[in-house]
Amino acid sequence: MMRFHKAELFFFLLMFFVGISGAFSLAAYSAATGGFVVGGVETAASFAFMAMVLSGLSVVCGCFLVYPIMSRGVRERGKLQKMTESLSVRSLTLEHAAVTDSLTGMYNRRYFDDALAEYLQAFGHIDKPIGMVILDLDHFKAVNDTHGHDVGDKVLRQVAECLQVFTRYHDVLARLGGEEFAILSPNITERQLYNLSDRIRQAVSELQIPHGNVTLKVTVSAGLAIWDGVESGEELYRRADKQLYEAKRQGRNRVCAA
Repeated sequence: MMRFHKAELFFFLLMFFVGISGAFSLAAYSAATGGFVVGGVETAASFAFMAMVLSGLSVVCGCFLVYPIMSRGVRERGKLQKMTESLSVRSLTLEHAAVTDSLTGMYNRRYFDDALAEYLQAFGHIDKPIGMVILDLDHFKAVNDTHGHDVGDKVLRQVAECLQVFTRYHDVLARLGGEEFAILSPNITERQLYNLSDRIRQAVSELQIPHGNVTLKVTVSAGLAIWDGVESGEELYRRADKQLYEAKRQGRNRVCAA
C-alpha cells in the first residue's frame, strides 16, 4: 500500500480546496449570468460565499500546514548539505593524514610503497630508469638520549626541509620511520643519483641546529640503487638498504652505491 508524506497529503488537501473554490466561483458566475446554473442573485451570492470560504481555507492550509513543512525541509536540506561538505573536507583531511608523516609533513612509508609500485609499472613500460636512495641520520639515538626527543624532533624537521630543497617535483620523498628517509627518483642515471645524494649529505652536515647554548650538527649516510628493470620494489629497496649499511660500516657520513 502506497504511503504519502505529510507534506503530500497537505498539498492534496490544498489542491482540493482550491479546486472546490474554483468550482463554486464558476457556479456563482453562471448563476449570476443565467448560464448552466440557474438561481438568480441569491444563489450566486451563496456560491460566491462558499468560494470565499474555501479560498480562505486554502490560504490557511497553505500558510499553516504546507509552508511550515516546506520551510523545515529547506532548512534540513541546508543542514544536510553543510554536513556533507564538512564530511567531504574531513574525508580529504583524513586521506591526506593517512599518507603523511605528522612530524615532518613528508609522505610516509605507506605512500612511498604505493608510489614505488606505480613508478615501477609506469616507467617499466617506457624503459626508463628509477633510482632509490635510503638515508639514515648518524648516531641519532645519541641526540635523543642527550638532548631529549623534542630536540630530536627538531633535528628531523630541519633535515626533512633540507631534503625537500634538493628533490625534483616528480621525485617522491618520504620519511620511512624513525630517522630513516627515502627518495624515489625516476629517469635518472646512477651518476646523477650519486651526485644528488652527495649534495644532500653535504648540506645536512652543514646544518646548524641551535639548542640553548649548544649548536647541534648531524650527518647522514646514504645507500642508493638503480632499478634493473625486472626486480620488485622490495628487492630494489633491499639493494639500496644494503648500500646504506655499507656506508655505515665504512664510517658514516658517506654515500655508497650498488
